[in-house]
Order: sequence, then C-alpha cells, then structure tokens
Amino acid sequence: MASLRALIQSPTALFAFEAAARNLSFTRAAEELNVTQAAVSYNVKQLETALGVRLFHREHRAVRLTGAGARFFADVSLGLSQIHRAAGALVRAAGGGQVTISCSTAFAAYWFVPRMATFRARHPEIDIRIESSDKDVDLVAEGLSLGIRRGTGRWPGCEAARIAREAIRPIASPAHVEAHGLPRGPADLLDRTLLHLEEPFRPTPTWADWFRHFGCERPDDGRGLRLNDYVLLIQAVLAGEGVALGWEHIVGDLVDKGLLVNLIEAPFREEQDFWVVWPVREPLDEATRRVRDWIIGLGEP
Repeated sequence: MASLRALIQSPTALFAFEAAARNLSFTRAAEELNVTQAAVSYNVKQLETALGVRLFHREHRAVRLTGAGARFFADVSLGLSQIHRAAGALVRAAGGGQVTISCSTAFAAYWFVPRMATFRARHPEIDIRIESSDKDVDLVAEGLSLGIRRGTGRWPGCEAARIAREAIRPIASPAHVEAHGLPRGPADLLDRTLLHLEEPFRPTPTWADWFRHFGCERPDDGRGLRLNDYVLLIQAVLAGEGVALGWEHIVGDLVDKGLLVNLIEAPFREEQDFWVVWPVREPLDEATRRVRDWIIGLGEP
C-alpha cells in the first residue's frame, strides 16, 4: 500500500473526486461533503498532480470528465461502494439490529410511520431507519437493507415481494364533496380543478391516463396545481385545493378516517405494483428478515 499512498496522498482527495465526478459539479460536491468549493477544487487538483493526468475539463460554470477521468471514476466509484457495503455490514453486525429502508417520502409518511409503533412494541431491539428519496436509489451500491419500489418486481441483483397492487382512484376532501357533490361518473370530473403530480425521477400515471382508461379524453391544458412531491399533493387535497389521483395503499388510512373521499370507486390499475425489495448478494441478517416479513405481512394477501 506504500505505492498507493504515494499516488493518493489523502483519502479526502478521492472523496472529493468521486463526489465531483458523480455530480459533474464542484459546487454540488462541496455541498454534499460540507466543505467549500475551493476545498474540492484543491483536492481534485492535488489528485491530478499526483497522478500526472487531467481528470476534468474545466468550463465556464461547469466541469466534465476527461476520458481518463471517466475511467478513473468508474473504478473509484466501484471501490468506494464496496468499502461502503463492507463498513455497513460491520456496523449492522455490531449493532445487531439496525435496518435501513429506502422509500418515497409519501410511503414513509402515510404508510410506514403510522405502523412503526406497533412494530417497535414487538421488536424494541431493532432500530429501523428510513431514508426517503425523490428517486429509487441502488440498494446494493448504497448498502441499504430494504427498499420499497413501484414496478413489475424485477430489479437487478435483488429479490422482491409484492405488498400492494396498484389501485388508483380520484380523491378529494370532504369540503370539496360538500361544495361540488360526488361525481356520477368519470366524465363529471372533466371540469373539476385537478391537481397534478410531476415527480422528476418516478414516472407515474397522469390524469390523461386515468380519463383515457374510462373512455374520456381530457388534454392537459396546463390548468391546476402541479407539485413534484406526493406528500405536498396530499396536503393540497386535504386543504380543499382540488382533486388528485390517490394510490390506495398510501391514502387508504386517510379515507378510512374520513379525511379524504374516494370520488370514483372503480380503480384504475397499471402493471406497476408496489414491492419490498432486498439485495441478494448476501443473506439477510435476522433483524432485516424480521422487518421484511413484517412489511410483507401487512401487504395485500
């Protein structure tokens, strides 16, 4: 390792390079690492000097990898991912009961959190940690225990078990129903104020898809509130701002409590269900297996 230390004088330079290459931005890398942009630039320059090769093309307010930089990034990223997985495995083994779950903010807020007290009462020795994200992260690369995903049940390097079939219905607040009444059918929603979900990384069915399924056409005319986070969308519906598409497994508790109303009972379904997903590279530890089985047990039969 002496020769490696001569080439890579500081691990900090590797972290700075990996973050800058992944983000293609020294500024975003600095924000992620909680250092200054100048520190990232210095560490990358130090690495380039030690290796004797240029890793980035510096452009006005942008950077891009050179050919050598791209090859180096692929290897560095793989190496750091392996270290991350190994360190995570040691932490989980030492702690004996830490399980990290990756899911959307909406699933965490409306499905997971309301049920966690019951699980903790049964298994106080297991520490569940939730990592919410606006996109589906790579469980293996990030060293995460479990994930909740929408899809067909097939993800590379992972196994999956279905926990909810996709069932989408238009939802509104009781105040909206009192003001506008229940629709007699899908066509009655054509003139309602519709709220739109526009997530950047998770493609989801739109109002146009829903209307088309029920034999109606409603071009998107740009009207209606548009939000990129489902939690914010649900809050807008609760506030009486309009009608949104509701995923049953997320809004079901709110409907049961009378806080939301299903306007049309017939569900709209696509071949995209909801699954609990886990990496198959290594056997699950006991804590992760218990959490996985609990989630599966709460899912649809």
